[in-house]
Amino acid sequence: MASTSPSHSSKVRLENTLRDFSGGVFICQTTQMEIISALIAGCAIGAVLGFVGAGGAMLTVPILVYGFNFPTHQASVAAIAVVIAAASSGLYPRIKSGEVLFKEALIISGLGAVANIGAAQIVKNISDSILITGFSAVIIFAGFTMLRNPIQAPEKKIPLPTLILLSLVIGSLTGFFGIGGGFLAIPVLVLAFNTPQNKAAGTSLMIIVLNSVIALLAHQSSWSEINWKTPLFMAMSAVIIGQLAGKKSATTNPVLLRKSFAALLFSIAAFSIIKTWVL
Repeated sequence: MASTSPSHSSKVRLENTLRDFSGGVFICQTTQMEIISALIAGCAIGAVLGFVGAGGAMLTVPILVYGFNFPTHQASVAAIAVVIAAASSGLYPRIKSGEVLFKEALIISGLGAVANIGAAQIVKNISDSILITGFSAVIIFAGFTMLRNPIQAPEKKIPLPTLILLSLVIGSLTGFFGIGGGFLAIPVLVLAFNTPQNKAAGTSLMIIVLNSVIALLAHQSSWSEINWKTPLFMAMSAVIIGQLAGKKSATTNPVLLRKSFAALLFSIAAFSIIKTWVL
């Protein structure tokens, strides 16, 4: 048997060590890039929720799907967790300012819980392409609702039948797409019942938090399938920016916010449809 010289063995060990080290550096660099990307994405999500009071999941889902290669179902569940953190952060300054209709938010979330949980069970059997198409249709509708201007009139009380219908629709959307439903609550409150924009946004955040908690619990069977590292870093930056944006929202032009957000939603929907069915 041929003997191996000590110098040769040392050289082999050195080469293996260098290879392992360089591989580790590459992995570390990749992870750092993912962390930075997730933190930047979280800033955008927190800003939208803080300023507008809705739309966090509409950004989070496509970011996770197209930016981080999450399967659509996993992206919807992970988005719920990110939105809970970001919306809770933006909600706190709204509560302090008295901009939340607690009774209405609790009724909408409570009555919608059944639809929310039911949709969460059904969505597991729906293909990714159908989910993305339905998601795109929802955010196009949301964009159009943002473009309508509220009528200046006295604030009206919301009747119970309207609250029930709104709760069922919002609950279903949260269960299917991971969308908190704020985009629907805000135009209903503002356009139909003349609720001030800031109070509608605060109430929307409360609805989003409550609905999202219910939906996340309903999707418990999917938790182990998800790599939570990226959503965690997104949530961290979203919480910080959500609070800052929530404080600044009172001094920002609401019309400009709504139009800018509508344009963003239309762009996301167009990209999602093209990516799913054309490319």
